[in-house]
Amino acid sequence: MRKLYIFDTTLRDGEQSLGITLNVKEKLDIARQLVKLGVDVIEAGFPASSPGDMEAVRTIAREIKDVVVCGLTRAVERDIDYCAEALKAAEQPRIHTGIAVSPVHMEKKLRLAPDQVVEAAVAAVKHAKKYVHDVEFYAEDAFRSDHAFLVRVLEKVIDAGATVVNIPDTVGYATPWEYGELISHVMHNVSNIHRAVVSIHCHNDLGMATANSLAGIRAGAGQVEGTINGIGERAGNTSLEEVVMAIYTQRERYGVDPGVYTREIAATSRLVARITGVPVPSHKAIVGANAFMHASGIHQDGVLKERDTYEIINPEVVGTPKNKIVLSARSGRHALRHRLDELGYSLENTEIDMLYQRFLQLADQKGEVYDDDLHALMGQNGTNGSGICLKNLSVTTTGAATATATVTLELDGSTVTDAACGNGPVDAVFKAIDRLMGWTIKLEDYTLKSVSRGSEALGSATVKVSSGDNMAVVGRGVSTDVIEASARAYINALAKVKGITTIRQSASTCDKC
Repeated sequence: MRKLYIFDTTLRDGEQSLGITLNVKEKLDIARQLVKLGVDVIEAGFPASSPGDMEAVRTIAREIKDVVVCGLTRAVERDIDYCAEALKAAEQPRIHTGIAVSPVHMEKKLRLAPDQVVEAAVAAVKHAKKYVHDVEFYAEDAFRSDHAFLVRVLEKVIDAGATVVNIPDTVGYATPWEYGELISHVMHNVSNIHRAVVSIHCHNDLGMATANSLAGIRAGAGQVEGTINGIGERAGNTSLEEVVMAIYTQRERYGVDPGVYTREIAATSRLVARITGVPVPSHKAIVGANAFMHASGIHQDGVLKERDTYEIINPEVVGTPKNKIVLSARSGRHALRHRLDELGYSLENTEIDMLYQRFLQLADQKGEVYDDDLHALMGQNGTNGSGICLKNLSVTTTGAATATATVTLELDGSTVTDAACGNGPVDAVFKAIDRLMGWTIKLEDYTLKSVSRGSEALGSATVKVSSGDNMAVVGRGVSTDVIEASARAYINALAKVKGITTIRQSASTCDKC
């Protein structure tokens, strides 16, 4: 079987669609899990787009090994220079540069003639080649391009040194048979295509990204690009877990080996959902809560008699384990670490010690601690150290709509307390925190849900906030008290804003120097 390279763009195409900014630690956590999953390429970001993205790509390039680390650029020398700088420490760096090739993009967006587009594409690849050997070229909106022109562009950029050529269905317009025909056309008509890997990058606007990608693979593509959980621009990107498991179940039909550690799929999906704040729908293929659930009596009877009657995938293959250990306040660190290992989490001893204390507090409140509780606790793990810590919270209400909240925070080592009134307890808490921080923050979204079983289940709060410069972040908080969970989520978001502001200020200082 030929090798199929897995190119993950969760941290670039996925993140840019969220309306939020992931911090460096969050991106690094996802990148480390992607290495455990076994992807071949991690597109870490678009360095020229912001100081935060520059720092994230630089950090991932320095910290992540045994995988290609890639940065995106436009066909602009300044973009390429920034990307090369960010990738300096990478063990296996790749610059991903390109330009639009469809008539509508060339005429309306770029306002360039076709010959000028070819010239810009070749110049970009040659400039990137000065920095790295591995250069990927993307022909944006390739599916809607004139195919003869596409062939011409690809031949020129391969001659210029491109090692990978990306054929995107940028707006998700293709059908599987049409996209397969396009890849076949490229494979048979680009005279020097044997010198480059053909990559496919499909969007899901018509719900066919996975099907189109599989058609492209059958037509000869050697690399597939996508995201975990299918997040991405508009309706999303190709869902990598769907592509991988479609090949896994019918490998002989595709003749490729993606080389992915499938048992890490569920853990990777959960991590991305938790960090991005984008929940996985229950009905989502492979990783949804209902993916291996059988409600119909006929289905239940069949699967109990023979699993293959209604399950084409063993849940354990994608890392959905069975709960074998009951965790309670009597459980020790070893039992907790064992269960976290089964769920796909890898922690240092110091991290286990910190988490264990919160685990014991929760176990005292709930009795039994379930997997969903552990996922929620892990969502809060590592949120300390920001200089903002909730010390105390009290709320009084007078009627259904009016509430007063008194909040005590530890801010950079100092303990401060203030109170505020609001339209309900959560509004009052957020206003009290705003008074203590002295910031103007806009609440964009707020959700609250139960994350486990029982009347004393953990409440999980998620908030999306934006600051005056339109920077948006997601904060998460968990507690058996939903008001406390909401406060922790809001503080978590403010801590991220504080961290990103610090990075931007540092970058500004460097620019002035």
